[in-house]
Amino acid sequence: MKQTNKTETKAAIAGGAGDADLLVEERRRHIRELVGERGRITVAELAAMFDISQVTARNDLNALAEIGAVVRTRGGALAQRADEDLPIGVKQSLRRAEKMRIAEAAVQLIGEGQTIVLDSGTTTAEIAKQIRGLKLQSVNVITNALNIAVLLAGAPHVTLIMLGGVLRPSSYSLGGPQAEAALQGLHADILFLGFDGLDPEIGVMTPHLLEARLNTRMLEIARSVVAVGDSSKLGRRSLSVIAKIEQIDRIITDAGAAPETVEALRARGAQVELV
Repeated sequence: MKQTNKTETKAAIAGGAGDADLLVEERRRHIRELVGERGRITVAELAAMFDISQVTARNDLNALAEIGAVVRTRGGALAQRADEDLPIGVKQSLRRAEKMRIAEAAVQLIGEGQTIVLDSGTTTAEIAKQIRGLKLQSVNVITNALNIAVLLAGAPHVTLIMLGGVLRPSSYSLGGPQAEAALQGLHADILFLGFDGLDPEIGVMTPHLLEARLNTRMLEIARSVVAVGDSSKLGRRSLSVIAKIEQIDRIITDAGAAPETVEALRARGAQVELV
């Protein structure tokens, strides 16, 4: 940021109050506006702009991230946009505790000798981590995600089937006609389906057309479909519809889900598990 802008920002937020600290809420409102305008900001920049310590700047960003106003990153924050294709490294840090609880509940559904499909995503990656510790003799895992394949490659009880296709680097996922063709002739007991949006009226959604096509093929080969995702994605809509709620057998999400959304999902026949 240019020095003139920095000076103007300090003057604007001070409001003629000299060196007096801004109210916390007012400072955070200004931070939110800055991140929205610039797209990203660092802790060091905030500390200099608002004449606060870096600890205080981190606390402000953490508080804004908690309410979904920004996306927290190492050393700063990004603007929060529902349709933004965030790097997987950023997504992994979001709502990690909720994803771990969802994964713990999901692996309880896996039985000896079963074949499961793990869609790409950070919640399904947490499921992969849990699978590594399962006390099973054998489980087959089909996946289109490179990071999930790496997590399971060394597990002695896992037979890994990796789909080919075109790589989307931001998510480490493979898609396209090659991935769809690789599912031909396969059968699975359970599909663990991640999602970017889930609306009771519309269904399970993703902003990525190729992934939606592949997910639809995954649904066709699976005997049971379990949608997994944290509550921040419930009620969110996206570009491509993967499946109607009536095609989903179970939805595992966290206890922060809005009660009215949960009731609407159950009214459409989905079994909703809150963790």
